[in-house]
Amino acid sequence: MRRTKEALKLSRLEEKTIHRRTIFEGRVIRVELDEVGLPNGKTSTRELVRHSGAVSVLAVTGEGKIVLVRQYRKPLEKEILELPAGKLEPGEDPADCALRELEEETGYRAAELTHLVSFYTSPGFADELLHLYEAQGVSEGTFRPDEDEFVERVELTLEEAFDRMKSGEICDAKTVTALYILQGREQSIG
Repeated sequence: MRRTKEALKLSRLEEKTIHRRTIFEGRVIRVELDEVGLPNGKTSTRELVRHSGAVSVLAVTGEGKIVLVRQYRKPLEKEILELPAGKLEPGEDPADCALRELEEETGYRAAELTHLVSFYTSPGFADELLHLYEAQGVSEGTFRPDEDEFVERVELTLEEAFDRMKSGEICDAKTVTALYILQGREQSIG
């Protein structure tokens, strides 16, 4: 009975698509404009960003340093520090993508991965699902960023990473999430 009530509650909140139009299609995203019917009977429009999904990797070296990349992010018009990450290709296994991106962007390999969490990066307008992994058995590999990717590897302790978060140099959701996961784990151990 409870499940039925929850389902009814959700259906009363649903926005029904009346009409959808693609207004942009690029290499990374597609933007759609939906006309929707609202639960109160009125209509509205929604701008939707469609994305194939992404991965990110939390890797800690044998010396206890978190592996990050410094990268210029055009939407922010500045350099930030973040976990290595990348876009999923259609049909690609997220773990395979995570291993590839870690090595391409940092020059590190992982012996294995553990899935930590998957989350929608900005569900108010985008359907991008990001899969966050933790790398184990980190060792030197081959640094080989994509042709249009300019990154610099940076290694920080957890304390240093939190200082960079406070200063705004670390400011993206995937990296902040991973740092809090790591901090929580260390606090429960210590």
